[in-house]
Amino acid sequence: MTTLPILGAAMTLDNVETHRDWLLAHQRDLELQSFIDADTLSGDWSPLAERARRLLDGHTGRLGIHGPFWGFVIGSQDPDIRAVVARRLDQGLQVCEAIGATQMVIHSPFTTWSYNNLTNNPGELEKLIERCQITMAEAVKRAEDIGCTMVIENIEDKDPALRCLLADSFQSPAVAVSLDTGHAHYACGSTGAPPVDYYVRIAGNRLQHVHLQDADGYADRHWSLGEGTILWPSVFEALSLLDSNPRLIIEIKDKSKIPASAARMAALGLAI
Repeated sequence: MTTLPILGAAMTLDNVETHRDWLLAHQRDLELQSFIDADTLSGDWSPLAERARRLLDGHTGRLGIHGPFWGFVIGSQDPDIRAVVARRLDQGLQVCEAIGATQMVIHSPFTTWSYNNLTNNPGELEKLIERCQITMAEAVKRAEDIGCTMVIENIEDKDPALRCLLADSFQSPAVAVSLDTGHAHYACGSTGAPPVDYYVRIAGNRLQHVHLQDADGYADRHWSLGEGTILWPSVFEALSLLDSNPRLIIEIKDKSKIPASAARMAALGLAI
């Protein structure tokens, strides 16, 4: 990046109603979080899609969605569960195609337990990656066809390199890496993982999406930026070395503080 990055945000369509002027003023990237629930995806979501198209008329920032994740992992050992997960991913990609979204966030299968035990059980890492490939095979093909990228977000990940290895295993531009700063800070503070900027540096140009949230290293706080203990200058310095131009998405609980989060980073000279 040669200039200060422009921060985007994650929000529901109701929040877009509130923050539309803020989004359009700098044509910020947007991640819609109105298509996460199974009930929504299995029902008639066309009115939501139409509402999204209407609200985003004139928006030229990059558009993505948070994909489904409740109640499952993409590397399940149970083939029946994998079939459900494959269907949910397909439903999410149908939404992407309908609203013109070019990115969908999915969750990493790696856990704190797996960090300590994948090596303990020979071949287990390869088996986990194979299960993910089976689950996601059709979704990857569909994502390639519609020009969408699925980005794998760290949840409990203690070793940032494993998520990169998983993304690389697909050998597809439709699979890349996401980083959640608060999740990484939790893993650093509570499980002995590296600091947040290391997650950026290890991912390198595989990194195409970042959830920006502040935390205390103990829990998944989703506080406004500046309210926790993440060392933001180190994070943005690492981001500045990338050529992948990741979407920098403010993802906080109190959506009313989204503009204040961006303003705080601007005041530090880190972003717009």
